[in-house]
Amino acid sequence: MAIIAQLSDIHLAVGRDGEVDDASGPVRALRAAVSSLLALPARPDAVVLTGDLADGGRPAEYARLHALLSPLPMAVYPLPGNHDDRDALRHAFRDHPAVADSGGPGAPVQYAVEFAGVRLVCCDTTIPGSPSGELDVERLAWLDGTLAERPDVPTVVATHHPPYPIGIRFIDDMGLSGTDGLAEILKRHRQVVRVISGHVHRSSVGTLAGTPCTTTSSTYRQLFLDLTRPGRGALTGEPAGFAIHMIEGESAVSHFVPTGNYRPLMEVD
Repeated sequence: MAIIAQLSDIHLAVGRDGEVDDASGPVRALRAAVSSLLALPARPDAVVLTGDLADGGRPAEYARLHALLSPLPMAVYPLPGNHDDRDALRHAFRDHPAVADSGGPGAPVQYAVEFAGVRLVCCDTTIPGSPSGELDVERLAWLDGTLAERPDVPTVVATHHPPYPIGIRFIDDMGLSGTDGLAEILKRHRQVVRVISGHVHRSSVGTLAGTPCTTTSSTYRQLFLDLTRPGRGALTGEPAGFAIHMIEGESAVSHFVPTGNYRPLMEVD
């Protein structure tokens, strides 16, 4: 069995002095998420970061992110979101071979790793300069070929933009194109047990081509759930959180965990 933790939409930001303030909300929230993750009875085998790791894509933001994640004893696999800069992210995580070897300047940050009998495929859906996402012909071909390499290994595909409509208007307006091509790929590669994404700042569950797909909460701020039209884009006071994905063979279970070091109140039979 493999356990994958998913942290998303961290949004570390520099201040006027060009540095990340350790007293800022995103820093305090990430520290709380890391502490909560380490307090779990079963520690994850790996952590995947599903984008919007930095707010402005600046090197100082990624350097601080890397340092704040250093207490984690397991491997951490980052993926860019629409707020991120591919090259700055790749440089900050150059000590991760899979990230360092993921492409040259400006190239998508995408790669595959294998651990605990499970494969994690990180697929870059970003369009530089745009909040929307895209799986173009080249990226779909890369994903198809990468999945074909290990057809018998249970696989989790990670993206920033979710491949299904969320129902929140302004999030769907900057959603993912190319999902028809992704659906065809998922039909061919049935070893994919989950597609996990960020971008939404909320936990949600959908499907694409029969494959369960999820998003997770931001480690920092959550978006208000307004499913009306046209709806409002607003932040809410809901708790931050992260996801835990448990994969065993063809079976996968996802848990959505609020940040906080919760302890058992009482033992139950």
